[in-house]
Amino acid sequence: MRSVILLLLLIPTVSFANIWGRTGHRVTGHIAEKHLTKKARKAIKELLDGNSLAFASTYADEIKSDRSFSSYTPWHYVNYPFAKTYQESEKSEFGDIVVAIDKCINVLTDKNSSRADKVFHLKFLVHLMGDLHQPMHAGLEEDRGGNDIQVQWFGEGSNLHRVWDTNMLESYGMSFYELGNELNNATSKKERKTIQQGTIIEWLAESHDYANDIYKSVNVGEKLGYSYSYKYNSILFERLKKGGFRLAKVLNDVFS
Repeated sequence: MRSVILLLLLIPTVSFANIWGRTGHRVTGHIAEKHLTKKARKAIKELLDGNSLAFASTYADEIKSDRSFSSYTPWHYVNYPFAKTYQESEKSEFGDIVVAIDKCINVLTDKNSSRADKVFHLKFLVHLMGDLHQPMHAGLEEDRGGNDIQVQWFGEGSNLHRVWDTNMLESYGMSFYELGNELNNATSKKERKTIQQGTIIEWLAESHDYANDIYKSVNVGEKLGYSYSYKYNSILFERLKKGGFRLAKVLNDVFS
């Protein structure tokens, strides 16, 4: 029993190394589910065997423990200099989050795709739309999107990437259900429609711009806590909200 408990304690340390934390992904999935068309909802329900988008949203991280899926790791992010746009940047031969989202959409809209392929790429698409809106997934290659920038969070060792993936949401203390409802209910239909305008590249550019500011928000080894949350939670919540509304837009288009 003790060995099982120790294993469970170790899992978050590994799984949060390069991901939009579980709560964040579930928030975007929960918000998106509220804005699906009837046609999209029916198709997604069939592919996910009745499970929710929030439930499916963490699948792409869960499979990281299986080395047979290692080739999908570069799908979760894209790193490029702040002086360049995505279009101008050198592309990875292994792919990136933009390539991955395009691949998922193509599989889902291809009538010749197998059901198994559609299920896999639907789960990935739900996840990647969350990652797209986490600013540090559009950071710099030299520090692995902030993973190598060590800081402290309420006295515990962390890094800049993990702060934005996990620490800030965990410290806020709301469940994905509670936070998703709050962010959704505080947004008007007009605002949601405005948020849903644009392209994947434009939405990525937003995250890239925020990442530029976030890098400047800390010094290596800095002790972060309440004041950092107070200053940046609004940006964190905005990214989650936009990820949810835009995920719904993409899925509605895919299954139209």
